[in-house]
Amino acid sequence: MARQNLNPDQNQNQNQNQNQNQNQRQNQTQKGNLNPNVNSNCIDEFNLKETRPSLGGGRVPGNERFGTAFDLVEQMHYLYVKVVKARNLPPKRGNSIDPFVEIKLGSFIACTKHFEKNPNPEWNQVFAFPKDQIQSLTLELVVKHKDDTNEDNVIGGVSFDVNELPVRVPPDSPLAAQWYRLENRNDGELMVAVWMGTQADESFPDSWHLDALLVDGDGVMNIRSKVYLSPRLWYVRVHVIEAQELQVNNNRQPEVLVKGAVMNMVLRTKVLPRPSWNEDLMFVVAEPFDEQLVLSVEEKLGNKEEVIGKCFIPLQNVDKRMDNSIITSRWYNLEKHTPGENGDVDVAVLNSKIHIRVCLDGGYHVLDELTQYSSDFRPTHKLLRSPSIGILELGILNANGLTPMKSRNGRGAVDAYCVAKYGHKWIRTRTVIDSLNPKWNEQYTWEVFDPCTVITIVVFDNNHLQGVDNGGGVRDSRIGKVRIRLSTLETDRVYTHSYPLIVLHPSGVMKMGEIQLAVRFTCVSLVNLLQMYSQPLLPNMHYIHPLSIFQQDCLRHHATQIVSMRLNRAEPPLRKEVVEYMLDVGSTMWSLRKSKANYSRLIEVLSGLVFYCKWFNKVCNWTNPFLTVLVHVSFVFLVFNPQMIMILMLVYFIATGISRYRSRPRQPPHMDIKLSHGDQVNGDELDEEFDTFPSSRRGDMLKLRYDRLRSVGSRIQTVIGDVATQGERIQNLVTWRDPRATAMFLWFCSILAIVLYVVPVKVVVVVVGGFVLRHPSLRNRVPSVPMNFFRRLPARTDGLL
Repeated sequence: MARQNLNPDQNQNQNQNQNQNQNQRQNQTQKGNLNPNVNSNCIDEFNLKETRPSLGGGRVPGNERFGTAFDLVEQMHYLYVKVVKARNLPPKRGNSIDPFVEIKLGSFIACTKHFEKNPNPEWNQVFAFPKDQIQSLTLELVVKHKDDTNEDNVIGGVSFDVNELPVRVPPDSPLAAQWYRLENRNDGELMVAVWMGTQADESFPDSWHLDALLVDGDGVMNIRSKVYLSPRLWYVRVHVIEAQELQVNNNRQPEVLVKGAVMNMVLRTKVLPRPSWNEDLMFVVAEPFDEQLVLSVEEKLGNKEEVIGKCFIPLQNVDKRMDNSIITSRWYNLEKHTPGENGDVDVAVLNSKIHIRVCLDGGYHVLDELTQYSSDFRPTHKLLRSPSIGILELGILNANGLTPMKSRNGRGAVDAYCVAKYGHKWIRTRTVIDSLNPKWNEQYTWEVFDPCTVITIVVFDNNHLQGVDNGGGVRDSRIGKVRIRLSTLETDRVYTHSYPLIVLHPSGVMKMGEIQLAVRFTCVSLVNLLQMYSQPLLPNMHYIHPLSIFQQDCLRHHATQIVSMRLNRAEPPLRKEVVEYMLDVGSTMWSLRKSKANYSRLIEVLSGLVFYCKWFNKVCNWTNPFLTVLVHVSFVFLVFNPQMIMILMLVYFIATGISRYRSRPRQPPHMDIKLSHGDQVNGDELDEEFDTFPSSRRGDMLKLRYDRLRSVGSRIQTVIGDVATQGERIQNLVTWRDPRATAMFLWFCSILAIVLYVVPVKVVVVVVGGFVLRHPSLRNRVPSVPMNFFRRLPARTDGLL
């Protein structure tokens, strides 16, 4: 049990501050909800901001040369009280005692749990009080007897002078607890340890904070910082070869298939008239292998499928392989399962057998993230993994101006915590209760095996302060996401920035606040780091025996389900909505906004080519005669000195790179609303993006979306058809689809071959180049002969309905 008492003045000041923060957040929310008429000042609010926090938490005061691993966060000082146990407590009424300890520090009161009828209780509880909130110089520990009457239940107490408490700085060993005799008592002792420390103390994660005093029951477990590990995922490859002696319907030609199932993932082979499939089925499983592989041979009877027999294969007995080596195939007997009496199942072993080859493929990396956002590319099998190339350190400092996510006592409130994922390691910070400007100052470390990976940090609002929600109706609300690609970071540099927390809501793009992070990527060996750029992105098995796009999507969906289920079973659980948002589940669904954003990205990539085409057109039209003459001279020079072409191209790249060095990006990447077209999206497009699949809308809304999708699809259809037409015309140059055109093309090729054999190549190139760069007075706006000939070639459009 625990409680917190505040004086009336403090309550009034706190309410005023919270009301001011709420009004500020409402104003920021109105600014953050973007529309097409958004101004540039509002856009600036969504940009990254460099900060200069006072890093170095955990350093010894007065000695800056000595530090701890907590050097990417700000120092937070705490008064720690560790109540270990008591002995020989005198009994109260009825010769029994139900002891607990009450800790008083000014207006703050915290209590340990109580024991019934135990004069020698053991608590082993640690309490942490922020130093900047201490209102008294005296710390009192009072041992009391739990009694519902109003009589005096004090057994005795111990007091400490706050100014005289020792200071502990890790990596010093923990402070030893001591026995203290209770004041005004001849018997009864209390073992405690009291010291001043920082968040670097190992007692910090499990200690009771002032936030925890406001949470009752099992909700305390949901506010503490924790580290989680993703389950180790494997691919199961089942090569279904054939079956024999199947008991099928002999009155007609049988149609047989095989279904494979692991947990809720079911795959099936093709339906064949002969039981010879030679087909692979791929599943995802996680260690420890508690599941079974179930293979079912079934006969297709019209619209129904009748089970012929089943076999069950424990995954613990399946062989593991690291490469594409051949696994010995085996024959398995099929069993017939029929319902028996009293709800039992009768099992009969059949003469039918199935021939399969099954193995655990450890040469793959089981993708549970999108490839472009992946934080790990290592293969599953440990013997194939390379050593680490560096260390990633993340300091989660604080958040500012968070948007209220719920109402509490008539005002907006947020109970914020952060989740970060890199590789198989997930971290969760403690939940800061009821604060729009929470401070975490927690630091975490990961091993880095590939620089081209991404760390993901997300801020959530905790809605499980009252314990575990067994019904599943309450979900933690997302506040914002940050992604940082390690390859964009300089090694051994500390990046301290304030990242905007941007979320797309059905009402538009909103800035939910800012989070301040400190990031450092330390390289162990520069040679190993540079060597990684020459290695394949994925393990070799992805290229030796690649998976289809359909297999990758299906297996990734199942992998995310397994990870979500396993982490949801942890204590405290990392819930499904958190894991799915971190792993970008559903991000590949259709969105008109994303389609526009990707189209703009493509246009921007091609803008360089378009620029050079326009520049060359100006040269050909003699817009700048001096430039055109210079191009003519350079062209002739390169024709007679072809070895200089590649050299000049390399010199151009070198000069371009050097010229852009000073303007290189100095900040890590972040969520860009302009790149995402979040500042131009309208309400109908947002409603479509947030709609469920299948759609939950009806009537005119679906008709409008369908018509719009048909319009977009028609444009895509036209572009694809035009590209296919040009390709077919090139093919039809030699296919005799148009006999006269093919004959003319072959005669032209024969004449051109003779000319190229007789005339020097340099002369031919000069003539062709001079013709292309000829003066506008020698040009004709009518299309050229080759273009006319090409456009008259036939395509297969004539055969389309």
